Amino acid sequence: MIERLKLLALAGMLAAGAALAQAPAAPNPSASGAVAETPAAAPAQAAPPAQAAQAPAQGGIRSQNIFDVKPEASADPNYLKQSNAERQKVQPGNNAPMWRQVGQGVTGYSSLPRSEAPEAGNLIQPFVNYPGARFTNAGEAWRQVRNNWIIPYGAALLFVVLLAIAIYYFSRGTMRLHGAETGRKIERFTPFERATHWSNAIAFVILAVSGIVMAFGKFFLLPVLGAALFGWLTYALKTLHNVVGPLFVLTLVLMFITFVRDNLPRAYDLKWVMKAGGLFGGAHEPPSHRFNAGEKVVFWGGVLVLGSIVAGSGLFLDRLLPGFVYTRGEMQIAHMIHAVATILMMAMILGHIYIGTLGMAGAYDAMRHGYVDETWAREHHAYWYEDIAAGKIPAQRSQEARAEASVGGVRVEGNPS
Repeated sequence: MIERLKLLALAGMLAAGAALAQAPAAPNPSASGAVAETPAAAPAQAAPPAQAAQAPAQGGIRSQNIFDVKPEASADPNYLKQSNAERQKVQPGNNAPMWRQVGQGVTGYSSLPRSEAPEAGNLIQPFVNYPGARFTNAGEAWRQVRNNWIIPYGAALLFVVLLAIAIYYFSRGTMRLHGAETGRKIERFTPFERATHWSNAIAFVILAVSGIVMAFGKFFLLPVLGAALFGWLTYALKTLHNVVGPLFVLTLVLMFITFVRDNLPRAYDLKWVMKAGGLFGGAHEPPSHRFNAGEKVVFWGGVLVLGSIVAGSGLFLDRLLPGFVYTRGEMQIAHMIHAVATILMMAMILGHIYIGTLGMAGAYDAMRHGYVDETWAREHHAYWYEDIAAGKIPAQRSQEARAEASVGGVRVEGNPS
């Protein structure tokens, strides 16, 4: 019985809904074109024409084409030449003239003295035309030179040098003596000379490694170490770089004073250069004195020329040179010079390190202990050995070595024959 009542109620509801749907809609005067009459009894309720025209339009916020909105200021032919104050009169809040001047490097007001902070009023540097960069502001131009030229081509140069050294080593191996060692030793470097060389070499390696990490580390260390550890590493190396730099300059000066006499160019150096020191197919190395032409090139080109440029620009970047204000533009130029000279110096010293370690047997022992065998001196530095054999140069140059020789020390076994 209850189920039947539910069915009857549902049927009644459906019937009522159908009846409402079929009922005629109320007439719409606006749709039929008819105008409704205003009741005569209530003339005061009719809206005035002015108020009716001011009635808000239906439909919410209306859009407008931005190209139809033309500010009055742009109609002025001197619109782009207006000062910031003139622009504020016609377009309040538009500071385009001020920022245009900032971008062009115009100096603004600063309370700091110009002698101490000449760039305090400059937010953006003026436009420059650095080699290899577009005509743009100096900061962006420096970034383009560094990222587009110094970093990729510097890395390529170091890679090519390392590749050439590896190819030469695996194809020819270490240069060894042709004759048997005699057991008689000649003092090639005194303790002071070795101390000077090693202090300079250690400082150079520290600077080179820290510089490589700072310049190229993000390409091969950052993905491995992660941002946090790499950031701490580069900060520590930058600090170490700045501390060791002045020490490198000091040892560089000592290197020049210590070895300049024996590195003066001689006529026979040209013959050594023409035969490339016997590195390519020569049975014997061309004769030379205490230092051959290759070592002299490293001394004059690497130690003096490139070393002086690296040292001077590095001291400038450390703000250790007196008489400079150290503006951003000067620091950028100093950085570019420092980076280029450093990469060239590292490429040159890589060859020197190879010859002094893996490339030539006995070369490392000469700088490590100070002595070379008589046969080594005769084969690699024939003119130097001849002067020693003739007595023009003492075989034992330091006081310690002469003292050992006078008491029959085991290091020296007789005189060179």
